[in-house]
Amino acid sequence: MSKINRRSALGIGLAAAAAAVMKPASAQTAGYKDTTPWPGVVVREYEGETPSLIPGFKTVSMRDVIMQPGSKTMGPPMMNAMVCHITEGELRLDQEGKVFTGKKNFVWTCNKDTKEQAYNDGNVVAIMRITDLKA
Repeated sequence: MSKINRRSALGIGLAAAAAAVMKPASAQTAGYKDTTPWPGVVVREYEGETPSLIPGFKTVSMRDVIMQPGSKTMGPPMMNAMVCHITEGELRLDQEGKVFTGKKNFVWTCNKDTKEQAYNDGNVVAIMRITDLKA
């Protein structure tokens, strides 16, 4: 048996770690449903609601709103409380008359019945990740 030095041990460790987190190719595309509620806007709802440990909320789920340059949402009232996070790009947000800019990694909250409209005024795709908190 040959000697194992630090370099080979590190390589073996990295390979084992990579194998532990890899999913089969078929599982990488499953697990979500895409809808297009407005032109240039795709809502990707991820499968599964998880019980919430936050008092006042029964479940938590996640979705992404993927907005092409020049697109906007229509500003319906929020169906539940949520935490929103810009993961890519930048959005102009109008939350009940308060206008602000959400740049990459910006996070904010909305309560049930909050009215908010999002605009992608930029020239790159913007992604808003939403964690839905359902009572």
